[in-house]
Amino acid sequence: MNDCSCATRYPILMVHGTGFRDWKHVGYWGRIPEALREKGAQVYFGGQDGWATVEENAASLAGRVDEVLSETGSEKLHLIAHSKGGLDARYLASSLGYGEKLASLTAISTPHHGAKTMDALQRLPRWMFRLAGFFVNAWYRFIGDKNPDFCSVCFQFTTAWAQEFNRQNPDAPGVLYRSYAGAMSSCRSDVFMWWQNLIIGWVEGENDGLVTVESAKWTGFRQVWRGTGGRGVSHLDEVDFRRRPLKGKGGVLDLTERYIELVSELRELGM
Repeated sequence: MNDCSCATRYPILMVHGTGFRDWKHVGYWGRIPEALREKGAQVYFGGQDGWATVEENAASLAGRVDEVLSETGSEKLHLIAHSKGGLDARYLASSLGYGEKLASLTAISTPHHGAKTMDALQRLPRWMFRLAGFFVNAWYRFIGDKNPDFCSVCFQFTTAWAQEFNRQNPDAPGVLYRSYAGAMSSCRSDVFMWWQNLIIGWVEGENDGLVTVESAKWTGFRQVWRGTGGRGVSHLDEVDFRRRPLKGKGGVLDLTERYIELVSELRELGM
């Protein structure tokens, strides 16, 4: 018997975070999309730039939403967004007026309240940011970005910018908002994010290697993903970077199951 636990009424658009793109053969979301499709979900991808500003990416997402709705004949869709993708999605819903086309918006480890660590980094000499931006922007144009803007995106991770963004982008009426956070149990949880976890932990507190638990909390906050057996969950783990379950002492956590749960909830709600 087929398992249709993720066969939601509306299709799903998955929105990636900063520094990545939706490549066909090297997907941002690992095994997650296929796990959802196997249980009946219609899954699509945002396809926005990796290093464009919130405003630029939201405009790109608007076109993508219209494409998916036209293709499926649906009147609305669900957004599942990771990291900065959640800010892109919120701007789309509020400032661009797309709330009426969205059934739900699920933000996973999105820096809704900015980062004090980025506040500190912004005090570095401007030439350092401009130099880094030159190389980052050049590379991302080469691999497909239309409007990369490293310096502006970094500023959009500050707490001051987040405060003003939140004021200007209240939750869109009629949209179900949900948010989740991840947390590394220690710097040993992820070899790729150990030093970020240490620095952010020292400056701000519990985090997944990039975003703190407190910054990720937004409307409809559900839970903190912590892994099992002390393994912890990093920013990369949240999108199945390793393409395999996470093993901890005494247990295993497959992050695809978390996504199946949150999509199944939408189905149970008749959405």
